[in-house]
Amino acid sequence: MKKLDKLVLKAFVGPFIATFFLAIFVLVLQFFWLWIDDFVGKGIDMGTLATVIMYVAGSWVPVALPLAILLSTIMTFGNLGESYETVAIKSAGISLGRFMRPILVASIFISGLAFFFNNNVIPVINLRLNRLKYEIVYTKPAFDIKPGVFYNKIDGYIIKLGKKDADGQNIKDILIFEKGNYLQDNLIVADSGVMRVSNDKRFLEFDLRSGSRYEERGPRNTINTELISIHFSQYKKVFDLTSFFKVKTSDSLFKDHYRMLSTRQLTVFIDSIRHRRDSLATRISRQTTAYHKFAAFFDTATVKTRPPAKKPKSMKEIIPDSAQAMVVDMAYSALGSAKSEFDMLQYDYSERARDLRHYQLAWHQKFSLSAACFVLFLIGAPLGSIIRKGGLGSPLVFAVIFFVTFHLLNTLGEKMVKEGVLSPIAGTWLPCYALIPVGLFLTYKASHDSQLFNKEFYYRTFNRVKQFINQYRLRRNPPVNQSNNNEPPQFS
Repeated sequence: MKKLDKLVLKAFVGPFIATFFLAIFVLVLQFFWLWIDDFVGKGIDMGTLATVIMYVAGSWVPVALPLAILLSTIMTFGNLGESYETVAIKSAGISLGRFMRPILVASIFISGLAFFFNNNVIPVINLRLNRLKYEIVYTKPAFDIKPGVFYNKIDGYIIKLGKKDADGQNIKDILIFEKGNYLQDNLIVADSGVMRVSNDKRFLEFDLRSGSRYEERGPRNTINTELISIHFSQYKKVFDLTSFFKVKTSDSLFKDHYRMLSTRQLTVFIDSIRHRRDSLATRISRQTTAYHKFAAFFDTATVKTRPPAKKPKSMKEIIPDSAQAMVVDMAYSALGSAKSEFDMLQYDYSERARDLRHYQLAWHQKFSLSAACFVLFLIGAPLGSIIRKGGLGSPLVFAVIFFVTFHLLNTLGEKMVKEGVLSPIAGTWLPCYALIPVGLFLTYKASHDSQLFNKEFYYRTFNRVKQFINQYRLRRNPPVNQSNNNEPPQFS
């Protein structure tokens, strides 16, 4: 390794580590902004919260790596250009490609590391994170009961709260539907109360105040029923949470999701889903012909009158009047059965096709997010060499612009793949298709000492364009001589 390589790598490592952890911090904050109502003030212990933060930070690593490479390369080459080290290196006869080679090798290594992390670590992190969120929601239902929303995850009950305080315990305007038996529903209404989970975590307790309980007794669909109402000042309602403990530590609940699989496992699932989809298409084709009973005899359906035979103009010429009503009813019945069968088969086929797109999308994303590290390096390195500004000012602005563009294209491509508008390979690699030409253009401009971001260059260009427009106008509309053309010219 030459001294030049050590110089460039030393200037790159520090900004890369700083920007990587900064990106992780911002992305973790984004997650908690979305889940703030479910995690703050709900009694979650610090160990569980630290575990969630660790899993969330790990899940954002594939997104933070491209952003860190983009920002750190702009800062590295911007700092070197601002201190005129880039000028000194070029004056020594060293090309920009040779100057960029150490970070190019580092970006390729980071891309491989990103693929390994995305393929082997991210599925495990997503599995653990989803299981942890599932346990928080289902083993701690008091955290998931939101005001103004009907909560139906406790068997036999539907709960609605009008208001819940920040402590998660004091509640108001409580409405509880209770299915006591298969005949009638019971109803509990209360003005206020306290909601808590018992010490052994097996029961959800409601201490209700100033309310009523309504119960209707008697057979359903008759008027021989009686309404019993009980008014109370205090009432305790206990819900059994035993069923929620069945889902604890159930990794198998999410293990087949496309975000929990590696490329090898995704390949197996893709082959299996494609085989089921193709077999379903064959089944649809086979069952369709069973409902076309008249198709085999269409050419032979002729009226035998005087020769030559002619094809009928309507069914009335073939079917006797006495049988027409029966045939029409049979046709409607056959059409209804065919439509029901076809709707069910079409729904199954659409679901298979949707699952196939999701698994193919996840397979391509393993590679596209890793390749994004190299693509954003192609943009960041020449861009930093052109702008020649260090620090976090201008580099951060340009990095945010290009990363937001990358993220929007990636989100748009993913959505279009899920909707079936684009193929998985086109939608997943859409950001790379769009940004690689930009990176090559910036590399070309940087290798030729472009003045792409020089204000003086644009000022001179504007003056040239303005001068050209003025000359063009003069040629099209020359000035008119106001003197009399008959008078001879005057000479001094």
